[in-house]
Amino acid sequence: MHTLPALTDAAEALPNMYFDWLVEEAFAPIPSWHPAVVQVIPVALRRWRKAPLSKQTRQQWHEFKHRVTAADYDAIIDAQGLLKSAWLTRMASGTRHGLDRHSAREGLASLVYDYKHHVPRGAHAIERVRELFASVLGYAVHHTEPDYGIFTGDPVAGPPTLVFLHATSWASKHWPEGYWQEMIKLAAQAGYRIALPWGSVAERQRSEQLATVADSAYVPDAMDLNGIAGLLASATGAVAVDTGLGHLAAAFSVPTVSLYGPTDSQLTGTRGHFQAQLHAGFGCAPCLQRQCSYRGDSTVKPACFEDVTPARAWLTLQDLIKQKDAT
Repeated sequence: MHTLPALTDAAEALPNMYFDWLVEEAFAPIPSWHPAVVQVIPVALRRWRKAPLSKQTRQQWHEFKHRVTAADYDAIIDAQGLLKSAWLTRMASGTRHGLDRHSAREGLASLVYDYKHHVPRGAHAIERVRELFASVLGYAVHHTEPDYGIFTGDPVAGPPTLVFLHATSWASKHWPEGYWQEMIKLAAQAGYRIALPWGSVAERQRSEQLATVADSAYVPDAMDLNGIAGLLASATGAVAVDTGLGHLAAAFSVPTVSLYGPTDSQLTGTRGHFQAQLHAGFGCAPCLQRQCSYRGDSTVKPACFEDVTPARAWLTLQDLIKQKDAT
């Protein structure tokens, strides 16, 4: 998601340039939604690592290598700056560009690149990728709100619906369940339907438990990325913990309140139109820890969300919805 605005910048500055995008297979639909992307090349490193010597893995690896090496590129850009992404970059034919060792997340990755670009740390990830693309392709970045440039079809008409994105892989990122329950009650009282999407069995169980709070709350069927994109693109608004789906809501300019406790929204938070980030006003936040280690007194767990209340989130969301309605 963080690379999409850079792609939009490049397409506007260089309208005759088009891109192939190499991406982990689980996220392959996302770049296909951008008009500047001609070909999406999925890679299944996560799956292949589980059975590296199997016949299926060896066959799929051979097919992947054939696709990656089939073209000679004007430029190859590693937008991640990881050893893994640099290794994949090395396979393609063309001039390789990436961040220098002082800028990349994993400095050794810079050894692979033909040209190394300095982009200062400390800026938001979206802005860093925008600067990298501009440096590689030779244009100036206009630091406006990022335009993700994606389109998945016209929104589906229906009753006003809020999407509550409660699922996250870090225990410390979970907004307290009692807060979600209160948020659902506020939304139901205001006349909204509340969608509670899920990905895993545990997330579905949590969605089903939360849906008992109000008759207008419901648990959608299992959805792939295209399905969740359709749900979000048609939504009136969303509330999200720090999760990739929150960034997807931002990409569709859905009014979204994102909730940050242990993580730092200044570096990786949602960006775009009609977005708000609520930050924990807790002494140890952001701690960047997967598990909360706070042992003091608190009315909620994780403790850092104590002042990121449903009332605060609800008022912020209503303000964002009004802003969008006024445009």
